[in-house]
Amino acid sequence: MTLTEITSFAASALPLQAMKQHLRLGTGFSDDALQDGLIESYLRAAAVAIEGRIGKALLQRRFQLCLADWRGLDEQPLPIAPISALVSLRLIDASGAAVEVAPARYRLVADLQRPKLVAVAGFLPAVPSGGKIELVFDAGFGPDWADVPPDLAQAVLLLAAEFYENRHEQSPRAAGLPVSVQMLIERWRIVRVLGGGGQ
Repeated sequence: MTLTEITSFAASALPLQAMKQHLRLGTGFSDDALQDGLIESYLRAAAVAIEGRIGKALLQRRFQLCLADWRGLDEQPLPIAPISALVSLRLIDASGAAVEVAPARYRLVADLQRPKLVAVAGFLPAVPSGGKIELVFDAGFGPDWADVPPDLAQAVLLLAAEFYENRHEQSPRAAGLPVSVQMLIERWRIVRVLGGGGQ
């Protein structure tokens, strides 16, 4: 299974001003924007780190999932949530030729923890020998930072601040997320079972 981000969230969607206030950076100076790029990079890194821990896309964007075969004959669990729309489903044979699967043959079960693709009737289409499945979908709480749940938004600010404040440290730090961040994201975490066993 390979999950690829097709589109990234725009810099304008990140809470740059909220982060500056969180860091208590001065304002009204000619060089106010001097550290914007650095702060944006830490916000982006913090968001991605938290997404990886909870299996959720914070800001809406497009993904492509490639599979060698279906997990089940009539359904396929999806590795990230929340999913807002299925865009396309293609079957690609060993030579690279692709066939589009009609949307009427499948649907999305949009669960916040474990979304899945299911067959509308009968089974999902058979995968060509030596081929693969290519599913494109949109996932994320919404296009704007205001759409992100408040506890997750706060977790991103705290983690980005940790990155920013320790950017010059030379000594190794303890692995893992700060306790405050772990507490904020705990209710969003799910047990990963896509590697084996039933969903």
